[in-house]
Amino acid sequence: MSDVAKPTRRILGIDPGLRITGFGVIEKTGKRLAYLVSGCIRTDLKDSLPGRLGTIHAGVRELVAAHRPDQAAVEIVFVNVNPQSTLLLGQARGAAISALVASGLDVAEYTALQVKQAVVGNGHADKMQVQHMVRRLLSLSRDPSPDAADALACAITHAHGGQGLGQLVNRSLRVRNGRLIVGQ
Repeated sequence: MSDVAKPTRRILGIDPGLRITGFGVIEKTGKRLAYLVSGCIRTDLKDSLPGRLGTIHAGVRELVAAHRPDQAAVEIVFVNVNPQSTLLLGQARGAAISALVASGLDVAEYTALQVKQAVVGNGHADKMQVQHMVRRLLSLSRDPSPDAADALACAITHAHGGQGLGQLVNRSLRVRNGRLIVGQ
């Protein structure tokens, strides 16, 4: 069966941040992934916290309206050094998730470890490695920005493993020829 006859899923990936929220939209048809768009939602540092959260919420709602994804994937962010930063980041993440849910999308969530394992094959990969593999997997002409790459990586993770990827964390994952390989 050719990929043309297979259903296409459009996936919006989000890498939440209070200053910069990365986004990326891909399509999956069969085993093929296609890049559609990526970028960042930037908040004004001069705005109040509610204003910045409103910017994130409105930006995500605009993305959903413009690109009409079927599914959404959001990175679960952990920050342990500064509790205040962790709380603020959690609020930014909540603003993005609430916008997705208000738009009628189911939201899948993946840890950075899961995303890096699925895309790079190494849960402790650095940002440059993630950028490079996203570029290769989506056949891009150049590396996307770090925030957009993380969002695209989240979408790729969802495309490869869906919600079941959470069960694969303890298995060996690697990428060979642009495909996710799951070992025992």
